[in-house]
Amino acid sequence: MIDTHCHLTFPDFHGKIDQTLREAAAAGVTGCITISTTTLDCLDALAIAQAHERVWCSAGVHPLYADLNDDRAAGRAGPAHIWDNLKRVATHPKCVGWGELGLDNHYPTPTHDIQLAVLEEQLAFIESVNHDKPGGIGKPGGLPIVIHCREAFDDLLPILRSTRLPPERFVFHCFTGTPGDMMQVFDFGAFVSFTGVLTYPNAPELRDAAKFMPLDRIMVETDAPFLPPVPHRGKRPCLPAYTADTAKALAELRKVSWPEFHHQLNENTRTFFNIDAR
Repeated sequence: MIDTHCHLTFPDFHGKIDQTLREAAAAGVTGCITISTTTLDCLDALAIAQAHERVWCSAGVHPLYADLNDDRAAGRAGPAHIWDNLKRVATHPKCVGWGELGLDNHYPTPTHDIQLAVLEEQLAFIESVNHDKPGGIGKPGGLPIVIHCREAFDDLLPILRSTRLPPERFVFHCFTGTPGDMMQVFDFGAFVSFTGVLTYPNAPELRDAAKFMPLDRIMVETDAPFLPPVPHRGKRPCLPAYTADTAKALAELRKVSWPEFHHQLNENTRTFFNIDAR
């Protein structure tokens, strides 16, 4: 299996990526997707993916970075987000998705209005370079889209429904919602992905929700360096190797044999990201 969502560009992994990937492989996690958070970070993510055979990347702006002026952070005057960087990354074969993008109502900043403006601009940009457009990107339907949705299902789902992007090309990463939230995502037609939060004793409602989604619409991830699963909870950083712990906990929760569940996870990852997850 692979870790479908981690952040190898974060400081926790500087100078440690080779070691991190070796430890993951030893645990049966044969690769990972390093997820972008800004229009500068996506360039670093692509560089890491290019340097490692079993690493892929994405291109997008995280809602909690929606107010970051990338040019200003680099010591230049300029626009808040450099959308051409996303297109540059997305055209590379090692880029397998857009995102992560979405809404986060858990934190007071950036404000909802700022997050919403960046989300809408980003979705419009993705639609403009979709596969059926001149110069389009990816296979039919375009690259899949990694969604960040924290306490924002009622706000975000109507926005996604209003686009021309296929519902089955979205994955709600790090799903931590309620059974009711899961029903909304199921009705919409998207995938969901689970992190180590699934294993936490204080997450019984999440485990109830995780029993609901059909097996062919589930993936696993770490969101490393965050959210290590039990028995690694409290460690920093979380490591891609820990994907296996979450996957085995989910198989046990779903009462599905490990060989069957493992095979289905890899099939789901292959279907969604169009990469070999074995």
